[in-house]
Amino acid sequence: MWYTVFLILEFAMTENMQSKEIAGDERFPEEELETLTQHRSLWGDVWRQFRKHKGAMTGVIVFIFITLMVSLGPLLHDIEPSAINFRERNFGPTLAHPLGTDNIGHDTLAQMLAGGQVSLAVGFSAMLIALLLGTLIGVLAGFIKSLDGPLMRLTDLFLALPILPLLLVIILLFRDTLRTLYGPEAGIFMLIVFVIGITSWMHTARIVRSDVLGIKEREFVIAAHSIGTRKSRIIFRHILPNILSPIMVSATLGIANAIITESALSFLGLGFPPDFPTWGRLLYDGANFIQITPARVIWPGLFIALTVLSVNYIGDGLRDALDPRLRGR
Repeated sequence: MWYTVFLILEFAMTENMQSKEIAGDERFPEEELETLTQHRSLWGDVWRQFRKHKGAMTGVIVFIFITLMVSLGPLLHDIEPSAINFRERNFGPTLAHPLGTDNIGHDTLAQMLAGGQVSLAVGFSAMLIALLLGTLIGVLAGFIKSLDGPLMRLTDLFLALPILPLLLVIILLFRDTLRTLYGPEAGIFMLIVFVIGITSWMHTARIVRSDVLGIKEREFVIAAHSIGTRKSRIIFRHILPNILSPIMVSATLGIANAIITESALSFLGLGFPPDFPTWGRLLYDGANFIQITPARVIWPGLFIALTVLSVNYIGDGLRDALDPRLRGR
């Protein structure tokens, strides 16, 4: 998703500079200048349509702010999230602790920043696994007729499974083994990312398959078949570039889904260990003290909601911008 946003912003700046250069060039008469400035490329139309979506632009600003805050915040607020000070338990907001402290003296802001890094890392990592798996299965099912039936029945099987109970069973079965092999933090991180990724690819696979079924009947793909082009080259040269739109939209929605799933697992007590904060874990730890220090629940809940909403709005804006039926309106 970051790559997509970067491409759109980079094109916008490049297009603006080129327009200014052309406008200041005396070699172009006014009628030719109007024709040149009206020339549109794919990414130019995408950017123009994307910036018309106020919710998407607000989502980009909010998501960038949250990402920069959790990335650069620990450099400015240098209190260790694991530091304990029993003399400052359940404090409200102060200069030293802007968001207060918890029941054992942890700084809430430091834990929020550290938890945000983990939650975003889980979101991006699980999204990549789900995106790669869903794209692979969708392309194979749509392009190779003999694999369509088995792969779609596998997709239907995963869609029919109760995801949350399945996640709980997998984590309970493999949590101790991975903790022993890779440590309590790395082991549970790998397990949560893996189980979220392998249970979130189905919608991407079905969307990609439907697009591939339409594209493989297009003239340029039939022409590539007729001249003996290898199937792998057709997939990478002609199919994948034409299904980037649904893949990018699925990527943005996959981040939100992964963050919510990780928060739910942590809230149920099956996520990361207590000394390894995430937004979901902070919600779980603060639920018992909601009457004493309600901010312990409000802040992580607020940041989860803002992150998920901003990512969903970005996905909504990308979907509209990449839809050729809406582009240019």
